[in-house]
Parts: sequence; structure tokens; C-alpha cells
Amino acid sequence: MGSQLLATKSIDELHAQEASSNELRRALSATQLTLLGIGGVIGTGIFVLTGVAAAQNAGPALALSFIFAAIGCTFAGLCYAEFAAMIPVSGSAYSYSYATLGEGVAWFIGWNLVLEYLFAVATVSVGWSGYAVSLLEQLHVHVPAALSQAPFDQDKLTHHMIRTGAIINIPAMLIVSGIATICYIGIKQSAVFNSVIVTIKVTVIILFILFGMSFINTANWHPFVPPNEGHFGLYGWSGVLAASGVIFFAYIGFDAISTASQEAQNPQRDMPVGILASLVICTILYVAVALVLTGMVHYSELNVPAPVALALDKYVPLHWLGIWVKLGAVAGMTSVMLVMTIAQARIFFAMSRDGLLPKFFGRVHPRFRTPSVGTVITGVTAAIIGGLFPVGVLGHLVSIGTLAAFVTVCIGVLILRRTRPELPRPFRTPLPWFTCLAGAAVCGLMMISLGGATWWRLAIWTAVGIAVYALYGYRHSRLHRSGG
Repeated sequence: MGSQLLATKSIDELHAQEASSNELRRALSATQLTLLGIGGVIGTGIFVLTGVAAAQNAGPALALSFIFAAIGCTFAGLCYAEFAAMIPVSGSAYSYSYATLGEGVAWFIGWNLVLEYLFAVATVSVGWSGYAVSLLEQLHVHVPAALSQAPFDQDKLTHHMIRTGAIINIPAMLIVSGIATICYIGIKQSAVFNSVIVTIKVTVIILFILFGMSFINTANWHPFVPPNEGHFGLYGWSGVLAASGVIFFAYIGFDAISTASQEAQNPQRDMPVGILASLVICTILYVAVALVLTGMVHYSELNVPAPVALALDKYVPLHWLGIWVKLGAVAGMTSVMLVMTIAQARIFFAMSRDGLLPKFFGRVHPRFRTPSVGTVITGVTAAIIGGLFPVGVLGHLVSIGTLAAFVTVCIGVLILRRTRPELPRPFRTPLPWFTCLAGAAVCGLMMISLGGATWWRLAIWTAVGIAVYALYGYRHSRLHRSGG
């Protein structure tokens, strides 16, 4: 098994696999890929986590936290862009690590991508439920708390799971089911739906920035970096770093573009454009929202589930915008779930194609030409998790799984530059030694900032993955059976 863990799949084999496969439909342009990236990025992070990170960690310096997280994501994005253009197949970081670091690391990354995408769908569905219920209440439609909240929560002191008295979060389950249905029908339909949703939420964010600027009180920005209160992550520069780890969740999604490489019309050109353009646009919007939000409301007041709505409620002339912000939040989280569902189904497709998961995970619908069974499994599992657990239990797991994938991709680019310098690279990561090492270092720092409890959960998740690989993946691996 030791030699098998280090066995790599050749780039030529990946290209041959992609060329011979006509199962998935090439339907996505560079614009649609960029919109998928924006759809996957802007959601819970900007509408929910901004307030928590400002109030508990960074204060007005939240804008710097967004920039720090964006730097790490940009380094990783440049590395993703090189891989996505060079290896235009489904599977994202999983396929890239299979070609560079061996089957063992590929399995670890693939398993972490399941943690990222599947749990992200569930996590965002809970946030979506909260905003949707609030919006319905404003429209005089009441949804009972017992049917719109998680039955389980985590005790803040003991961290043990406790009962809340609720029955199940039905809105969260319904939205996941609806999203999975759209993804099942087709990638083109999913992209069109996403484009409409992205237009709505970006418009709402721009309206908040433009109208909110007039109500900024610059006194709320002083001190811009509040002094540390004696603990790591509680304000000061350590708070800026800790906040970057928290709001990193806001950037999860741009990497999901790379899972759709096999459905891009011109992946060598369109994938780098989609990845980097979505990152730049989202970073500009994030920093602007952070500055306006902390300027309108003192950071100490922002520890609420809907900080943007709170800021608008404080100023009577902006009350009209409140309902539109809630609509934008609902739209934003809808597109995040759409992109994550698309990504997760394609990770299942890639891992099944390689024999590391059972064949039915990669089954493609004969008419819709989507990974239908993988989409159904993603939808059902995410709906159950979202219906039972709150955001707090799930969010940090998603971030640490993603950061682990980013670190691996950054290192993988360097390894492949060394071992296969002759390979054609339609897009080349600039200053690779600096970019790759800096990307791995920044993402590693953000992983450390997430704390010991999250690392323990990652260890448990990894142990389960090792068991699945040992019992199934190792024996059924196509590379193993072919003697690779």
C-alpha cells in the first residue's frame, strides 16, 4: 500500500481521459465561469460573517482581514489557474494532486473537498433559512421556530451537542432539494439560473455601498486596529489574522470553478479568466462592504446574524433598502449552494472514475449529461445535515478542509515545474517559487488560526477517510489494478 500511496497518474493519461470522455457537456463560457465563481463566493461571508469577525476579532480592520485572506486566495488562485488550464478535467485539486503528489494525497484532498463542498451546501442552507424566514415574517408569513431551526446545537462552554427543542429546519432542507433538482437537470440551466441570481445579489451589494457611504461616521473607524485585549485573536494584529481565518469562508467557491473544467468551452483560456476575475471582483466588493459597514455601525454592535440589515435599520432613510438586502442575501446564498452542489457532484464523478469510490457515484444521466447520482447523493446528504445542525458546528470544518486543498495545490505546482518542466502550460503562475510558497504559508497561517477544536474534527474526518480508502479505494483503484 505504501508504494500505491505514492503512485501518480500521468498528465498524458489525464489528457487522454478527458479527450475520450464525451459524457459531460461543454457549455460554459469565460463569462459564465466568472459568474459561477462570484455565485460561489458571495453569500454567507458577506451577509453573516462580516459582523461576527468585526465584533469578535478585527474591529474596523476587518477590511484588512479581507485583503489578507484575498492575498492567500490570489496566490492559490494563480496556482489553480495553471493547473486548470494544463489539466482541464473534472476533479479540481483532487485531479491535480493525483498527477503530482500521488494517490494517497489525492485521496486526502478529495476527501477534504467533500468536506468543503458538501458541508458548505449544508452550512449555507442554514443561513439561507434564517434570512428567508426573516423575509417571510416581514411579508407577514409566519414560520414556526420548531420547523425552521436545528434540533441540535453546541454548548458554548462544554462544546457538547445539546437539544434545542426544535424539530427540524424545513426551509434549509427544501432549498437544498430545489438546488439539487436544478443541478440534476443540466449544467447550462444551472449556469443561466446562477447568472440571474448573481445579478440580483451584486446589485443589492452595490446599492448598500452607494447609499451607506452617506451615513458613515468616521469616528467608528478609530482606532482602526483596536488594541489587543490579552488573548490571541481578540483585536490587535492577531485579531486581524484570526478574522481572516473566519471570513476565509467568504472566499470559498472560486476554486469550485476548476471542478467544471471538463464542461468549459475553452478551458485553457477560460478557466484562468474565470478564477482570477471572480476573485478580483469579490475582493473589491468585500473590502468596500467592510469599510461601509464598520463606518455605519460601531464594530462592538455587529455580533448579530444579519449585520448588514442591522446597519440599515439604524438609519430611517435606509429602511426601504432592508427588504432588498434580505432578498439579496437569500439570492446570494442560493447561488453559493448551486455552485457547491455542482462542484461536489463532479468531485464524486472524478473519484468514481478513478475507482476510489463506487461506480454509481460517477453515473451520468443519458439525456441531461450531468453526474446525476452524485448530485442526488449530494442533495440528500446536505439536506439532512442542514436540517439537523446549526451554522456554528459546520463552518470552521469547511474552511480548514478548503485551506488544506489550497496548500496542496500551491506545493503541487512547484513539484510539477520540477518534475515535468516540458509540459505545455497555457497559463503559467508568475514568480512560481514566491507565489507558491507564499500561498502555502498564508493559507497555513489561516489554518492555524482556526483553533484546536477544528483540527480535532479534521483529524476525525481524516480517520474516517483513511478507513474508506483502506477498505474500498485501495483495492478498486484503477491505477492499482493497472499496475501503475
